[in-house]
Amino acid sequence: MESGAGKHWTEEEVKALLSVWSEKNIRKQLHGTLRNKGIFIYIAKRLQELGVCRDWKQCRAKYKNLKYEYRTVKYAHNSGDVTKTMKFFHDLDAILRYEPVTQLAAEENGRCSATEAQLNTSPTAESTQ
Repeated sequence: MESGAGKHWTEEEVKALLSVWSEKNIRKQLHGTLRNKGIFIYIAKRLQELGVCRDWKQCRAKYKNLKYEYRTVKYAHNSGDVTKTMKFFHDLDAILRYEPVTQLAAEENGRCSATEAQLNTSPTAESTQ
């Protein structure tokens, strides 16, 4: 399979990425890691084992795009707009719903600092994986 910067991801490729991404150790490493090239190199190797030939940059770009699209739809749903949808929303929701989100909190001097807030979690959060 050819891979290129402009090549669209097939449904099977996205499903393979989601299956690797959903692994607990991968989720743990991706959360809160800013320099994550090594993780995406590992993800690209895992995808190759599944027959998906993508380099680490393509994997990182697709990861970021899926995460952005998920958060956009999730925000719309939380605001009452249930018309926004995306193809892999439920898969991404299973992966991302328990991930802590960084929120900005205004400080007294007008600057912002990052604080972590846990999304709706239940005792069965980790037992689903």
